[in-house]
Order: sequence, then structure tokens, then C-alpha cells
Amino acid sequence: MKKTLIRWLTDIWYADHFIGVWLMPFGFFFSDVVKFRKFLYRIGVLKKHTLPIPVIVVGNITVGGTGKTPLVIWLADFLKSKGYQPGIISRGYGGQAQSWPQGVTIDSDPQQIGDEALLIARRTDCPMAVGPSRVEAAKLVLSQSACDVILSDDGLQHYALNRTIEIAVIDGSRRFGNGYCLPAGPLREPIERLQTVDLVIVNGDAYEDGEFSMKLVGDQFVNCVTGERKNLAEFNQVNCHALAGIGNPERFFSKLKLAGIIITCHSFPDHYQFQPQDIKYRDKKPVLMTEKDAVKCTLFVEEKHWYLPVNAVLEPLFTERLLDLLKRKA
Repeated sequence: MKKTLIRWLTDIWYADHFIGVWLMPFGFFFSDVVKFRKFLYRIGVLKKHTLPIPVIVVGNITVGGTGKTPLVIWLADFLKSKGYQPGIISRGYGGQAQSWPQGVTIDSDPQQIGDEALLIARRTDCPMAVGPSRVEAAKLVLSQSACDVILSDDGLQHYALNRTIEIAVIDGSRRFGNGYCLPAGPLREPIERLQTVDLVIVNGDAYEDGEFSMKLVGDQFVNCVTGERKNLAEFNQVNCHALAGIGNPERFFSKLKLAGIIITCHSFPDHYQFQPQDIKYRDKKPVLMTEKDAVKCTLFVEEKHWYLPVNAVLEPLFTERLLDLLKRKA
């Protein structure tokens, strides 16, 4: 049911603009609620919290995945290379912990803290905490580490936490869909919100002034059981199953098709909690998945399961702008 609803909404937002027009009044109402909420923060009715160290928020203004997680991983590695000690916070979306915030380690249970959080912790080895309140998550990180900058994975709309730098990430292939706010379109905030952020990253090709391009690169599959690595080229013309429970599954499927892999696609909602029957098929075809999905399937994968790690590659000009902003605004 959830898969059907998400597919229907996605079609409206990115393909069937006619129905989106009929839903526009609801979109205007949502936009007004968002603006009123920001106003309450601005006049102090809703309280903001300022941390003693700089906060870099990486978010988006659309529903669904845009590539924030690979960017957060890149930022953590980049800042460490420049002598910083970053800590990371996130919502922990999909996590089912009974209390929040939760600290995250490489051995955490993804069902408790969420798939993206575990992936980030494993790839960065940074102190990390998750929870609905970014403020409380940040306090936990500060209490348990000597970090000197906080990276917030998502949270562009979490105005309770003051931020030093805002980075908005755009899906280069889907952009803003029909341009309407929820539920008529995919926007969490009106497009003009991008005029107030510090940096705009496009996952794909940037074609507007002020945007920076980010490429996600990955050319080797990793076996989920043995750790063996195989180049994408080794799966050329091989019949495979491909599954993805991410914000934009088509991005993953398209990459495989471009590599010449013959795939049967299986798409799931973002942050889907996989069960063994979801990834085990009666044939012996290889099963290809994203790294984010693989962390949730650790307990029931077989040797026919492979995942594709990807790394973000940013323009040199972006790194210069980021360091300059961090020095000036901090």
C-alpha cells in the first residue's frame, strides 16, 4: 500500500502536472504553515539553540533522496583532512529506538538508529548521535567527544538549531518536479528558500549560476558476504536483480543499465525495512543493491548479494568557498 501511494505521488509530482494543479490549494496552505512556523522562530515564540561550535547543515527542500548522505560523508573526510574534528547528527529516520537521542557506532542496529546513520558512522568513524531533536543529538555528541564542528545530515527545516552554514542539495535529474509544495508537489519549502542558503549543490550537472556540481562515483561492487570486489564491467550483459529502497531508485537503476547490466528492477520506499523474502529470489541471478540498503540486510544476505559503494566528488571551487565561509562565519 505504501509503495503504491509513494509511486502515485511521485508520478503526480514529476510527471502528471494536471493532478498537481488540482492539489495546488493544499500546497499553498502547506507553504503558509511553513512560513508562519519560521516567523514564530524569528520572533522568539519558538526557541532556537546555539551551540558553542560551528554547525553545518546539509539538507534539501524536496521530499526524497538528493544525495545528502554521500555529501555528509565527503564533508566529514574533507574537514578531517583540514585538521577539524567533526561530529555528526541526524534524525535517525526509520529508527525504532524507545528513547532519544541515541549514540551511533559502527556496530549499532540499523532498526534502532536508521540505515543512513549506520552507513555514515561506518564510512566516517566520526562521533555521531541521532534523534528527532537535532539539539539534543548535538548535545550528546558534544558530551562524549572533543569535536569542533557539527555536521547535520538533513535538518534544513529544523530551525530549533541555529546553523553557521546551510548547504542545500538538489537532485539534478528531477530538480523540483512541478514546483509545488506538499502535497501538490515535492517541495518542503518554496523554491525561493534556496536564495537564503550559503551553498547549493546539484547531484548531477549544475546549470544555474551559484550552483556547484557533485558527482557520485562508484565502479566496484562488493560482495555482501565475502567482501570480494568486482568491477561493474564484469556484470556487463549479465542478468541480475537490482533492488533499491532509496529516495530516487531510478538513479541507481540507470547507472546499472548504462554499465550494460541486464536488470530486473525492484523498487522499495525510502528507508524500507527489508525482510528476507524481499531480497531472496528463486533463481540464482546476482542481486545488486545500494550500500544504504545493504546495511539493513546484513543478517540475511547470501553470496549472490552485492552492493555498490559510491563516493561524492566535488568541484575544487566548492572546497574553497566552504573553507572561506567556515573561517569567516565561525
